[in-house]
Amino acid sequence: MTFKKTLIGLAAFAAFSSAQAEETLSVAATPVPHAEILEFVEPMLEKQGVDLEIRVFTDYIQPNIQVDQKRMDANFFQHQPYLDEFNDGRGTDLVTVTGVHIEPFGAYSQKVDSLDALKKGATVAIPNDPTNGGRALLLLQDAGLIKLKEESKITATPRDIAENPKDLKFRELEAATLPRVLNQVDLALINTNYALEAGLNPSEDALVIEGSNSPYVNILVARPDNKDSEAMQKLADVLTSEEVREFILEKYEGAVVPAF
Repeated sequence: MTFKKTLIGLAAFAAFSSAQAEETLSVAATPVPHAEILEFVEPMLEKQGVDLEIRVFTDYIQPNIQVDQKRMDANFFQHQPYLDEFNDGRGTDLVTVTGVHIEPFGAYSQKVDSLDALKKGATVAIPNDPTNGGRALLLLQDAGLIKLKEESKITATPRDIAENPKDLKFRELEAATLPRVLNQVDLALINTNYALEAGLNPSEDALVIEGSNSPYVNILVARPDNKDSEAMQKLADVLTSEEVREFILEKYEGAVVPAF
């Protein structure tokens, strides 16, 4: 009887220890490629005792709010300039855990097949959030379509345009809606995650696209209180593993580039 009780006790202890070892990590992400990458690493984390919960968002605001309010542990959707702007504007203190990949920003059109073909007064749609809007304008400047004031940086807006030879008309819209208005404008500057969701191939369809040296690395973001947790570091490690590098290169064929 005593031996049986001991076995039961050991079994209960083992079950308890196993339950304790299983830690849940919730991560907010936009669908493509972020959630897809997280789904790829989910089995890798499970083997390390971490249960990854992925919650998909289609906007750039809620993932940060959810993490800041401790409803989620981390998020994966943004680059550092956007995070800096968000923290400054919202009074949050979110921090970078690790950089993962680059999504070269591109310009797309259903009406012209080259930037040279844009007519005078053409309508150009760009993201309405400060950093991505500025990023779009910087890409247009690099392409020679406009010239920004010298002090203009990532937070540039159409008001910072110093020279506009084609008299381009700018529409500032929510980033997620840009693929849907592509047939209503002459040119749209679209974040690669939204371009991929819309079935666009950035390496083939973009009229101009950032190079692989883009500074806008997409990052895993957390709070100061949990960024160094064991589960978070395990996630950071698998996101920057050779397996993920190969997954990104094979699946996205240059539309998404590893940053590690």
